[in-house]
Amino acid sequence: MTTLPETMAAVLLTGHGGFEVLDYRTDIPVPTPGDGEVLINVAAAGVNNTDINTRIGWYSKKVTDATNNGGADGFDEVDDEDATWSGVPMAFPRIQGADCCGRIVAVGDGVDPSRIGERVIVRNMLRSYVDYRPFECWTFGSECDGGFAQYAKAPARESHAVDCDWSDAELASIPCAYSTAEGMLHRAAVGAERVLITGASGGVGSAAIQLAKRRGATVTAVASAAKADEVKAVGADHVIDRNADLVAGLGRDCMDVVIDLVAGPAWPSLLDVLTKGGRYATAGAIGGPMVELDVRTLYLKDLTLVGCTFQDDIVFENLVSYIERGEIRPLVSQTYPLSEIATAQEAFLEKKFTGKLVLIPPV
Repeated sequence: MTTLPETMAAVLLTGHGGFEVLDYRTDIPVPTPGDGEVLINVAAAGVNNTDINTRIGWYSKKVTDATNNGGADGFDEVDDEDATWSGVPMAFPRIQGADCCGRIVAVGDGVDPSRIGERVIVRNMLRSYVDYRPFECWTFGSECDGGFAQYAKAPARESHAVDCDWSDAELASIPCAYSTAEGMLHRAAVGAERVLITGASGGVGSAAIQLAKRRGATVTAVASAAKADEVKAVGADHVIDRNADLVAGLGRDCMDVVIDLVAGPAWPSLLDVLTKGGRYATAGAIGGPMVELDVRTLYLKDLTLVGCTFQDDIVFENLVSYIERGEIRPLVSQTYPLSEIATAQEAFLEKKFTGKLVLIPPV
């Protein structure tokens, strides 16, 4: 058996704030897997909006601005008591990282030692730690330490072996972005129908395009004009500029489903373009969490609004099967050494890329 080091490189989140609260260190103790857990030598970890939101305390109800307004420096007013997605105060220091791809190097009691050597991805919405209670979960890298480290521990039953020829960076792009997208499509029961996807050039948005297309949908993507060709290359049938008037550009009552990651000031138009009986699903609000709702639009059009955080078990299981059957493939825009996490998050906030940014820990 490989001898494990006593310490490792990792990024510690020391509080809510700007890039200064990200502390890259090389003297962090390597975790020990407990009962039912595995220890993973992390090969790659994706950068996600939720990691930034947690760092800056954006989930606090005191914050009403878009993520980017505090992404670099944090926000002046954050209530630490509700500044996580679950509403439970964050325990500092915390190793973040919702995404994790790597190889199992040790196992805890109750786990078959034959799993050592498996290349795995970790389900980011963990249910083991809450006894699989409905609508409860821990986020990997929020309620427990995550993938921004050389080693991470995770529940064995939520660490999924994947048989594919993808790079580690590609596999690390899957857990958070693709499960979020698939979770929305699953909850909205998307089929061969008309789907509008906002924030379509990002990790979740580009994942939603691919996953909606594999369900037979006709996809209209909302993205900047500069990224239109890249978004079409991912699979979108049509692209409308994110600054355009959606009703003027698309017409009213023209979409069966809206998959929204942006919210913000233009939110009312998303309901206007939905057909009667249409469904709206959201798992983000990077454009701002406060929106104006005309309740008459909601009930006179018989719309269904679905908030999506919790994921049924089948969501992640399906993603693994899609990978192994070659039905999806993520777009990795760039990789960065783990030590350059602030640079990677700065690039993430600038939104000049399409797809995913991925961090690579030292070997």
